Amino acid sequence: MLYRINLENNCKEIITKKVVIRRNVFSQGTGLMFHKKIFDEAHIFPFKIEKIIPITNWFVFFPIDLVFLNKNFEIVELKNDFKPFTNYFPKNAASVVVELPCGFIKKFNLKLKDGLKY
Repeated sequence: MLYRINLENNCKEIITKKVVIRRNVFSQGTGLMFHKKIFDEAHIFPFKIEKIIPITNWFVFFPIDLVFLNKNFEIVELKNDFKPFTNYFPKNAASVVVELPCGFIKKFNLKLKDGLKY
């Protein structure tokens, strides 16, 4: 389950109930390539250190939203509507990348500094 932590009132808001954690190099490298469209699931890519993590959307045939988290699971960068067959080079270092269905950033009003947990 992926949820947002509201630090003001310490409540949790569920973003998705299904989570796929991509830990190994192969799984992280292929990501959503040739995958069917996602509707209510998050694909999570954890890394051991914070770094700039470029993302490619080659052979992903649908747009997605990207959320970049730091080691404290705070949002440091957002990318709405990441189009198929394009690349994205974030400006900020992150230790986790979350791939969500297109429109989820707006639907859940995700903002920088929000906390996400899985």
